[in-house]
Amino acid sequence: MAKNLKDIDNMAEEKGSWLVTAWQFVKFIVVSLLACIVQFALVNLIPLIPQVKEMYGTAFHWFVFDYPVEDGGLGYFIAFNVANIAAQIVAFFVNKEKTFNSGANTAVVLPIYIVFTIALICFSAWLSPTLYGLFINKWGWAEALALNIATAVCSALQFFLYFPVDKLLFKEKKEDKEEKKA
Repeated sequence: MAKNLKDIDNMAEEKGSWLVTAWQFVKFIVVSLLACIVQFALVNLIPLIPQVKEMYGTAFHWFVFDYPVEDGGLGYFIAFNVANIAAQIVAFFVNKEKTFNSGANTAVVLPIYIVFTIALICFSAWLSPTLYGLFINKWGWAEALALNIATAVCSALQFFLYFPVDKLLFKEKKEDKEEKKA
């Protein structure tokens, strides 16, 4: 029986690349759940900060981002995006080290990951208040429910987009990197 994660990784490696990818996907799900917990905790805790709570009364309109007061305003923008960024930082390092056992040069892959993350966060920063406003204004949902469902939808989209990107970015295995050095 496998004693640790590395043993399970080795067993999957022996069975073939399809099983390695399936095992990586399982680990990716676990890491994504960890990142999701970070995101949900922060998106619900940040509004409790008095300065952020005050910003819920300030409309925020910039570029494609439209956060009217009735949809949470600047406070919601800050809470959602700080929570999203924190979750992606956690996911990057845990996925690199544990999910993909990658020896990829962080100085090379991190900027690529950051650009992808910024694009995805901008999309989510547009989508989330759109959904939030729809849930509150059109369907009459409670604010907390609308906030969490909008966050869940954005998290799910990110989950399905990040796996193939991470698989490409973290392709180089630690063992391969060590062999090259030798």
